[in-house]
Amino acid sequence: MNAFRVARKPTPSPVQRLWLACGLNQPGGKLPLFDADGQQIDPRTIQACIEQGWAEPWFNNPLKPDWLVCKLTAAGRQVVAGYRPRPGAAASKRVEAVASNSGYEK
Repeated sequence: MNAFRVARKPTPSPVQRLWLACGLNQPGGKLPLFDADGQQIDPRTIQACIEQGWAEPWFNNPLKPDWLVCKLTAAGRQVVAGYRPRPGAAASKRVEAVASNSGYEK
């Protein structure tokens, strides 16, 4: 190991942070299975957050056993404490792009 290398705490990517922040206002810290556009959350995002200890499996979904229902952990709350998505975040850009291509005037 390089002597100049400094160990840092892992930080969530913008996508992970946005997903984790969704659990802050949900009962029990439940994390969504779908984004604001109705698309399923990427399982790699969910798995990466579980591996870092920011989220944990909550229960098995009997109707869809391949869906991983998760909740925010105490560590997850700490990483997103005070986080609010800024107006230019990726999710809002997609919504703005759809609105601008829909033919409706703002």
